[in-house]
Amino acid sequence: MTGQQRDRESSGAKSGGPGAERSAWRDDRLWQVGFLVGSAVGAAITVAGRRAEQSARQGLVDWPQVERIAAGRLRHAPGTLTAAELQATEPAWAAAMAKVAPALATHLGAELPGVVERIEVVDRAGWVRANVTSFAQLIRTLEGELLDQLIPPGAGWPKAAMALANRWVSTRQLGLLLGFMGQRVLGQYDLALLTAEATPGKLLFVEENVRQTARNLDVPIDAFRTWIALHETTHAFEFEAHPWLRPYLASRLERQLQLFSRDASSLGREAMRGLGRALRGEDTDARHWLERMMTDEQRRLFRETQAVMSLLEGFGDHVMDEVGKELVPGVARISERFHARRERRTPFERAMLRITGMDLKLEQYKKGEKFVAAIHRDGGAAALRRLWDGPETLPTADEIEIPSRWLARMGLGLALGPGGDQDGATA
Repeated sequence: MTGQQRDRESSGAKSGGPGAERSAWRDDRLWQVGFLVGSAVGAAITVAGRRAEQSARQGLVDWPQVERIAAGRLRHAPGTLTAAELQATEPAWAAAMAKVAPALATHLGAELPGVVERIEVVDRAGWVRANVTSFAQLIRTLEGELLDQLIPPGAGWPKAAMALANRWVSTRQLGLLLGFMGQRVLGQYDLALLTAEATPGKLLFVEENVRQTARNLDVPIDAFRTWIALHETTHAFEFEAHPWLRPYLASRLERQLQLFSRDASSLGREAMRGLGRALRGEDTDARHWLERMMTDEQRRLFRETQAVMSLLEGFGDHVMDEVGKELVPGVARISERFHARRERRTPFERAMLRITGMDLKLEQYKKGEKFVAAIHRDGGAAALRRLWDGPETLPTADEIEIPSRWLARMGLGLALGPGGDQDGATA
């Protein structure tokens, strides 16, 4: 370009000629492209936010993923059985139930309900599958309110992203928890408390764990199966022979869930503080860290429920040992080794039990066993029967600790004395 050409172009730009037009056109195009790109990004963020919000509102937990995580952890656990091997054990469980049902009916003075025909022998993954269904039903009762707190309508992608992150964490926590429990549960009376009362419960026996535990304890497998069947069938009797018990527990559980969902905004912070203190060994409060997060009403409901659960477990253990004397060969050896096994926990197991609150179940066994033994010793069979008359005869948390208070409230302590009821029946 010559000097004259540069002068002409410069002169044209200054005077609004062709050079100025080209420069203005380029500026317009850049502005339009920027506007379009910005609009596209904004639209993409809006769409992504709506999709994230829709995805987050699908639930607090990804239940299929929970099952996959738990099943993955259990796949390599010792003592895994094939489907054919599992099915081959069904006659052995049927034989155990054929002995358990009439013995319990005689001991308890009542015919057992139809649950004795509703049994299922499962592997560990089958137990996980059943409990994923129960957990999902439980969480679903409070999910809507919690999601409204986490993701208010139109909250956009930041809160939706946080809710999705929470779901990712919760899903993996539950998967690991069920994977941990799935290697330890031997049997279960499977009853969904929050479904319609007509929905029947069923007995689950986790054959892989039963067989592995019998091997570890060095006890005969057939006798051990009968002992476990005796315990779980007693739980079935507790609920199905006393129709008031299920709605009683369900009403308390529903109320607790309502209170927890209402206070969910502060629950997470308090839970982390309490858990941190427990893990650091700074926990000097006698109450469980879960209990300290609760309001007064929540704590009252929690203690009522804990008292009932202690009774259920204690009564089950009592009947298991009493009936087992005649029904299970070597029952004293089985019971001694099994209870010693409960006390032997690795540091990891103790931490997991504390974190998840499963240590409360061990407390239920201990307190319940002592309570029922004291009631049987000082009140006899009549006192044990009174336990199941209705909600008003259930022991309180204080009475679980001091059984004589329950006997006094029922008017049984002095009337019957240490010898039990007048006809000398045992329970």
